[in-house]
Amino acid sequence: MKRRLLLLFCALDHLLLALFTLGNCKPYEQISSALWGLESDGKLMGKLFRPVVDFCLSWLEKDHCRKCWSIEQRQIIIMGSMK
Repeated sequence: MKRRLLLLFCALDHLLLALFTLGNCKPYEQISSALWGLESDGKLMGKLFRPVVDFCLSWLEKDHCRKCWSIEQRQIIIMGSMK
């Protein structure tokens, strides 16, 4: 049951990001990792919203957005090596 809920939340996260960006996002990207990337690129949206998301999810883990971005980067490397 816990795994199913996690999968549903991840799917909702992907859908919301696609809607917010009007489809201008990577297929595997989540809101948290996108915000970390935006902040790293010096974009205003990342600077404003990344701290908010990290604060809201601080009960779950420290540096949530950075960790999501790191996981995403590892997945890119794995997927790239499978081609």
